Amino acid sequence: MRAKILIVDDDRDILLSLENRVTWMGHQPVTATNGQDALRLIQEEQPDLVLLDLELPLLSGLDVLKQVSQTSAHREPPDQEPHPTSGTYTTPLIVMLTAYGTIERAVQAMQLGAFDFVPKPFTSDHLSVVINKALDTVTLHRHVDTLRKEVENQFQPALTTNKHMAAQFAVAKQAASSPVTVLLLGETGTGKEVVARAIHRWSPRSSRPFVPVNCAAFPENLLENELFGHEKGAFTGAIKREPGKIEIAEGGTVFLDEIGDMPLTMQSHLLRVLNDRTFYRVGGTQELRADVRFIAATNKNLQQAIREGAFREDLYFRLAVITVHLPPLRDRLDDLPALASHFLNQAGKLGLNRRATLSDSALQLLQTYSWPGNVRELENVLTRALVLCPGDTIGPEHLSLKTFPRSRNASSSINQEPSADVVFFSYHESMDAYSQKLIERALERNGWNQTKAATELGIQRTYLTKLIRQKQISPKPPTCSSD
Repeated sequence: MRAKILIVDDDRDILLSLENRVTWMGHQPVTATNGQDALRLIQEEQPDLVLLDLELPLLSGLDVLKQVSQTSAHREPPDQEPHPTSGTYTTPLIVMLTAYGTIERAVQAMQLGAFDFVPKPFTSDHLSVVINKALDTVTLHRHVDTLRKEVENQFQPALTTNKHMAAQFAVAKQAASSPVTVLLLGETGTGKEVVARAIHRWSPRSSRPFVPVNCAAFPENLLENELFGHEKGAFTGAIKREPGKIEIAEGGTVFLDEIGDMPLTMQSHLLRVLNDRTFYRVGGTQELRADVRFIAATNKNLQQAIREGAFREDLYFRLAVITVHLPPLRDRLDDLPALASHFLNQAGKLGLNRRATLSDSALQLLQTYSWPGNVRELENVLTRALVLCPGDTIGPEHLSLKTFPRSRNASSSINQEPSADVVFFSYHESMDAYSQKLIERALERNGWNQTKAATELGIQRTYLTKLIRQKQISPKPPTCSSD
């Protein structure tokens, strides 16, 4: 990278020497001879790196560093505590230039956030090494920021108009600011990890790691090693000490996905961590402390698992300090258009340099489908449609929904194959005929009350009214004439 480097020194010879060296390295130098000009240029020029002399007129280098440190601290998220191993420096990075007699003050500068210091007199090669090291750190920080933003965009919870979903989001956001454990409940594909990541981003731990662990993906002995790590020689093949996910997430969040599938022995180990915030590596004797926040999720009925002896009741109460229930997609179909638009706008992730929209008939088909795989299934269906659709409008033929739509509370007759009086000429005509029959039967069961019928079908009443008009369905019960 060609960096902009601010050089601050009141010795004209040293200033010229540094300027020539920075130019020779291919970077853009900016110079100042006192502390006040240095602060002004840091604000105006926004340099990538500052070479700052410790002894300056008007304002010392240490005073400049203090003010820059305060500005950097104000850019951090509120309530964010500095982490001892995070390597937090000022923005921009500052390298102090100091004489041998002021080494103690140089150490003080490091404690205030300086990246490094160079004692005078210095060699050009030493200076080049320090500058390159600092610029590598700048590049790394920018890459991390970019990746963090990409992850945040990928797992951004969609805005919802569904009252129940909005209420659950509000609970999650309120719980995020505290360190308490959160338990996420919901069917597979409802977005439990998305909400877990959102809680982490909303929390004071947002700049620390978010570490997911799938409790169903490991047998018991491997899950213990995955969570707690192991010491060298703990088992065959343990050639060195390895940290577990809890250590890796230090200061951040551990997401325990599929917690309902955790073996009972591991549940007791986890309970100790939740109670005492301490654990041991596999094969270790040293007690370690865990500064992490736990979020757990499951699609299982934990109350039933407790009754069956498959889940510890005391662990359940430690996990369920705050409980968030995520409704299935069939119960929040009013969010379907917004979710569909969100997924279709992710074409860039697939390497597709185009956008596509849903036709009215495609949206209608999506809203009459039962979505057993929930939001994850919707994303897969739309991703497939985006790849297969040759144009910019996705029709029903691109959705590949090969199963019949089902209503949430329909009777057994509706959950069966369509009756023989429905004539199928093609897939889409079959879907249209079946959806018409579905609506007519729902109206009949609910005494032609459109609000109740819409609730049973899992769609909005206004959309049901629109379908009735489109399909020319009578909104009133048929009149029977007597002979």
